Amino acid sequence: MTTTATPEHVSRQLASTPKAQLVDMLYQMLLGRRYEERCAEMYALQKIGGFCHLYIGQEAVAIGALSTLRPDDLIITAYREHVHAIVKGCDPGKVMAELFGRRDGVSRGKGGSMHLFDKEKGMLGGHGIVGGHIPLATGTAFAAKYQQKDYVTLCFFGEAAVNIGTFHESLNMAALWKLPVIYIVENNRFGMGTAIERSSAIYDVAQRACAYDMASETVDGMDVLAVRDVIGRAVDLARREHAPTLIEARCYRFMGHSMSDPVHGHYRTKEEVQEQKEQDPIRSYVDILKDAGLVDQKVVEDLDRKAREVTDQAIQFADASPEPSPDALFEDVYSMPYGPFTRSEQ
Repeated sequence: MTTTATPEHVSRQLASTPKAQLVDMLYQMLLGRRYEERCAEMYALQKIGGFCHLYIGQEAVAIGALSTLRPDDLIITAYREHVHAIVKGCDPGKVMAELFGRRDGVSRGKGGSMHLFDKEKGMLGGHGIVGGHIPLATGTAFAAKYQQKDYVTLCFFGEAAVNIGTFHESLNMAALWKLPVIYIVENNRFGMGTAIERSSAIYDVAQRACAYDMASETVDGMDVLAVRDVIGRAVDLARREHAPTLIEARCYRFMGHSMSDPVHGHYRTKEEVQEQKEQDPIRSYVDILKDAGLVDQKVVEDLDRKAREVTDQAIQFADASPEPSPDALFEDVYSMPYGPFTRSEQ
């Protein structure tokens, strides 16, 4: 069954979530925003090379979803993943070092913006191939069931990936084998520059779950508490019954598809972007917390100051990290069952 978020979702979360966690979620959203803003600056200064996809505007999805997890739960996502990695526990400095291509990065400078990975934190990668990671999430969920463990896997991807064959194959397997995985479609309406109306025969992505007799919901991806409520119930279902869910989180990116894409491009108007910015998920959440008497303006300013300081420290760490050695090109290329070999032995 497909439902949409209601004010009851928000009320339920305000009543059931500890104040400290509610405030920390605001901090995480502010950190994500400030971090991504500085990433844009670092890209302009050519300290970040290659592709760089920013998450500005979509913070409510990652923060709301990951707030429901235990440390041993897993996430796997696509290439717009800086905020997911930090919220899952990856060190902001090591993430920035990875964006800089430095040796102290979470992927030792080899992955860059699109391939953040930290096994110890349960962050199993950003993945650059559209839809290519969806079967991997299905595999980790199969491992949980096979090993009789109760950890769950969250799999994030954009709406353009739902037209990929691996999406359908994975959902069919997950439903057939009853696997503890939550597939989260971050529907920001545009696959690069193509509107979903031009690429999908149906607008309601969550309806695709009915082909696999899978639970599904549509949620306002600009409302962090609504996301937390919907994902929380899906996580509980996965943990209790090893059952999958498809969640469509309707959100909007305020920036272009990547740093090479103008904010407005040729596929959306300035008026449309401005209209969406008026629904800024951070501003909306601040208003909710203020109305509930949980924060005041000073608390918000203090949290924002802390987010800026952490981001500044991350950049300083990345700047101080050395470049990888040229020999690192020969590491992690092949699995060597009989031991590693030196360059002279190749």
